[in-house]
Amino acid sequence: MSLGIAGAVAPDGAPGFLSRERIVAKAGFNRWLVPPAALAIHLCIGMAYGLSVFWLPLSRALSVGQAGPAACPEMGVATVLFTTTCDWRVSDLVTVFSIGIVVLGLSAALFGGWLERAGPRKAGLVAALCWSGGFLIGALGVYVHQLWIVWLGMGLIGGIGLGLGYISPVSTLIKWFPDRRGMATGMAIMGFGGGAMIGSPLADSLIKTFRTADTAGVWQTLAVMGLGYLVFMTAGALGYRVPPADWRPDGFAPKNAGKAMIASGHVHLRDAHRTPQFWLLWLVLCLNVSAGIGVLALASPMLQEIFGGALIGQPGTALGALDGAQKAQVAAIAAGFVGLLSLFNILGRFFWASMSDKLGRKVTYATFFALGCALYAAAPWAAAIGSQALFVAIFCVILSMYGGGFATIPAYLADVFGTQFVGAIHGRLLTAWSTAGIVGPFVVTKIREMQAAAGVQGADLYGRTMYILAGFLAFGFLCNLAVRPLARHWFMDPASVPGAGVPPTAASVGGGFGIGRGGFSAGVLVAWAIVGLPILWGIGITLSKALILFR
Repeated sequence: MSLGIAGAVAPDGAPGFLSRERIVAKAGFNRWLVPPAALAIHLCIGMAYGLSVFWLPLSRALSVGQAGPAACPEMGVATVLFTTTCDWRVSDLVTVFSIGIVVLGLSAALFGGWLERAGPRKAGLVAALCWSGGFLIGALGVYVHQLWIVWLGMGLIGGIGLGLGYISPVSTLIKWFPDRRGMATGMAIMGFGGGAMIGSPLADSLIKTFRTADTAGVWQTLAVMGLGYLVFMTAGALGYRVPPADWRPDGFAPKNAGKAMIASGHVHLRDAHRTPQFWLLWLVLCLNVSAGIGVLALASPMLQEIFGGALIGQPGTALGALDGAQKAQVAAIAAGFVGLLSLFNILGRFFWASMSDKLGRKVTYATFFALGCALYAAAPWAAAIGSQALFVAIFCVILSMYGGGFATIPAYLADVFGTQFVGAIHGRLLTAWSTAGIVGPFVVTKIREMQAAAGVQGADLYGRTMYILAGFLAFGFLCNLAVRPLARHWFMDPASVPGAGVPPTAASVGGGFGIGRGGFSAGVLVAWAIVGLPILWGIGITLSKALILFR
């Protein structure tokens, strides 16, 4: 039988192995098997946030064991991309992350419609090939010392894997969990936030294992992780199932009645971006992410420059007045701060998305913006009074809402536009993330540079930055406030919706699919253990590093 890679039908007339028709769940399937499949993919692609672990070793790839790097002054772009004799600069390596995030948004927007037609299994497998293939191509680029190959593999091809992998489970999870949309997407997108928490210490350990007097150990690490990601993501993609048409959990009754913000129909993909609501939600996501990602970009230097010697029991001593050993102590504490922020980013994705099922998406986002605005404005005050604990607590809450924004937006889109094309609509909305990934760090770093050039130091160095980010959130609050239910003419004719008119059957009304009847079987527990144990390991590593903040 043909695999039917393009979604075609096999020669004998049966659906191809990768087709959407082949993954419609049979009666007795437990819907709690789907979130672990999604997590398997998101935990792998989430390593995008942890790629920085490779930059310093790669910046000395040619000069391992030597006193200084094999640097070449005044390197232009062509020299950087093709040199085999000069070490790469960290700034040139960081471009890999920028390319990946931009391509994530573009690929999610371009291929979202195809994903809805092809189904999550095929999209997940393509994501696995691109993401893992990007690591393997990157390993080749490091081995031959050609930066253009690293950019191509880990940036461009890996970015396509990021985009498809990120959106592949969204529509499926929302359809499996109509009663818990926020919680379902929160579970998967939590995995994206946790990928670096697992991947970074793993990569660091592998680099140390493979490092010798002649090699930095990076290309071997990339190759091993690429093969591991291929296996893990392929298993996740093969684990995807979609519910039958008109399926619903046992005892579930739609809660649309009396809730104007939850649509009872479906908006076609070709019409979604023509509505004001789409662009308001685009701004809502962009502004929330711009503020949070700006803080993440400067979290370590911000804590060091604001508190300086106070972090090691020497209040009043500026960072520049410390010796090398003391600066190393301060840097270690700042690294713990970054780890703690990452943990709250992850936990916030599940907590806030789950809370949105009770509060409603609009109220949840209003909370993000109102509370976030107040916290950003309060951060300079906490710095001025020298309260490290209050300063850290403020940014932990801020980062939880940053992650929560990512996890809540798919359910918000499903509420406004219906579930039929929500995966593709979500893909197009992710261009807001690509934009924020440029805008947030640029605004924050430029303001800091101007303040530093003006001679501002210590706690005052970031005060203006915090107030501007609070302004971002205030504008986001107004955009969220302006979101209204769509007019009736935007929704598709019910008869034209795929699966419409199919009479409910025993299989489509519970039929043992959900936890209401199936329970947590041995298979479900094994699936959750496979993804849960790495998460717990990553949390343990992160907490052990964050403990230095409280010594």
